[in-house]
Amino acid sequence: MPGPIPKRSDQRRRRNKDTDGVSTVVAFGKHVATPPTEDRTWHIYAKNWFRSLKRSGQAQFYQESDWQEARMVALLISLEMKREHGPRAGMMDVIFSRADNLMTTEGARRRLRVELHNTKEIDDTDKSATVSVLAAYREEFQEGD
Repeated sequence: MPGPIPKRSDQRRRRNKDTDGVSTVVAFGKHVATPPTEDRTWHIYAKNWFRSLKRSGQAQFYQESDWQEARMVALLISLEMKREHGPRAGMMDVIFSRADNLMTTEGARRRLRVELHNTKEIDDTDKSATVSVLAAYREEFQEGD
């Protein structure tokens, strides 16, 4: 999706019809791909990045090929961080671009129209909806007296 990073759906004022549409396909194989273990020879930053990816919400969308892409990105991170003269800016740009394809940042997820919500946010929304319904019911009941 070209252009600036879109706002989250709860921050948008207008809800235009989605002209792009969404294509859905039933995935073959397992429902949830099992993440591979990290390579012990990777640099500590690459290991930490890969571990955080396993714990992240977007990991539920990953297929086997996505995990292999993540392994490739972790390998590139490791190779760059272990360089004698430090990481190269051009190569870091490639790494960040490939990491974005894995939805590792909020901006990348918004571009792909994927929003992750904490369970606390969902619980708070449900509670506030319940409270407002009860408050309306209470007002209606008190007006009837």
